[in-house]
Amino acid sequence: MIDMSRAEWFKSSRSAGGNDCVEAAHLDGGHVGVRDSKNPSGPALVFTSGEWDAFLSDAKDGEFDRP
Repeated sequence: MIDMSRAEWFKSSRSAGGNDCVEAAHLDGGHVGVRDSKNPSGPALVFTSGEWDAFLSDAKDGEFDRP
């Protein structure tokens, strides 16, 4: 289990500063946490560094764009 008690969550620099955002945190062991900023005490997803890198690469390549 990954300890997220000391995670430093951040929003994208492209965020308008509102509370309807996705937040991320760099965690121990190279993991990345992702959570909903509207529910900071709620659940978070945890990805390995390889999973996160693959997601970012696919997003940049348009893999998740709507048809």
